[in-house]
Amino acid sequence: MPAAQAALPDLVDEYLASLRAERGLAAATVTAYRRDLALYLQHLGESPPEPAAVSAFVASQHATGLAATTVARRLAAVRGFHRFLLAEGFAETDPTRLVDSPRRARALPKALTVQETFALLEAPDPTQVAGRRDRALLEFMYATGCRVTEAVTLDELDLDLVEGSALVTGKGNKQRLVPIGSAARRTLALWLPDRAALRTARSGRAVFLNLRGGRITRQGVWEVVRAAARRAGLPEGVASPHVLRHSAATHMVEGGADLRTVQELLGHASISTTQVYTRVSPRHLLEVYRTTHPRS
Repeated sequence: MPAAQAALPDLVDEYLASLRAERGLAAATVTAYRRDLALYLQHLGESPPEPAAVSAFVASQHATGLAATTVARRLAAVRGFHRFLLAEGFAETDPTRLVDSPRRARALPKALTVQETFALLEAPDPTQVAGRRDRALLEFMYATGCRVTEAVTLDELDLDLVEGSALVTGKGNKQRLVPIGSAARRTLALWLPDRAALRTARSGRAVFLNLRGGRITRQGVWEVVRAAARRAGLPEGVASPHVLRHSAATHMVEGGADLRTVQELLGHASISTTQVYTRVSPRHLLEVYRTTHPRS
């Protein structure tokens, strides 16, 4: 039976029932879908569900000032409903097929300030083995901007403290050579004797070990960062291995590094990924303007 011959509210009930039965969606998710679809049906009124009506619904949601993510979620509910109608024979076409989803603003990466970053790096206790390991790990990650997996998989043959470089293995097993700053080199030099003492048959060639002699895990790195953040007095949840990577890139761009260099350091396949770091703070923008613009 075409949708025009069936009551759309009844078909919404059937659709939501199918979501619960076939996809096992949580009750809260189904409730959100019901609310979104109720708004859609209210907008339709007596109008048929045609592409123009769907587009008008999306435009009306934007007009209320809703975030693009909320509008996109409501359109997703409408899309799912109409695809259900088409699949079950309640409709002959899908009016959402040619309706574009709202563009979502790309979120700026979280980044610590330079002062917060230094507090984090210096938080571990250098008089303890764990503290020396943690400082070396944090300094290495900030110096190289590496991903947590790249730090975890780093082997001793990948590290050259004389030249101040490391060979890290990124996504797709792609390797890149990254520089290591003087602070990271010092902390690594202090950690390596402890690493030698902790080594077991399980250690392999890993640079960063847990205190039982095994290669440190991703979860272990997360805990190192969280513990250092607590010791540094940073707010709960502001620091993570990925935030440390973002901070390294942001601080380099704000310090004058060109995007191609940052791209190579981070191992981004596309420069467009790195370009997000050009959206720096208004304060930094003002400082650069004052020092570089001839008529400032």
